[in-house]
Amino acid sequence: MQEALREAQAAFDAQEIPIGAVVVWRGRIIAKGHNLTETLHDPTAHAEMIAITAATEALGGKYLNDCTLYVTVEPCPMCAGALNWAQTGRIVYGAADPKRGCSLFSPSLLHPRTEVTTGVLAEACSSLMLQFFQARR
Repeated sequence: MQEALREAQAAFDAQEIPIGAVVVWRGRIIAKGHNLTETLHDPTAHAEMIAITAATEALGGKYLNDCTLYVTVEPCPMCAGALNWAQTGRIVYGAADPKRGCSLFSPSLLHPRTEVTTGVLAEACSSLMLQFFQARR
């Protein structure tokens, strides 16, 4: 999660919403990403989407069932759907997103075999988001 926080800081520094993601396979990071929606003028360029694309390229296939995605904020429905299609084995996120997070939807948008861990370094993840939005107001 520390590496995902570094990615979130990179997004913050680029004036993007500070969300970072990394994909780990067999104990090593194979992909990283942070929000690039403003930079790319692309509403789908979320940290998770960037990391999924990089991870599937690194593995040479479309499934991430042996991978763990670490992301600083709970995935949105779009990202949850993509993580479902990738059959991501495990998702670990820091801060919950009570307004736009995938956990608002039932049944879950995630793949039924995906293991989810929440609240990892939640305070640090939330703090970066709060700083970003306070500076914009």
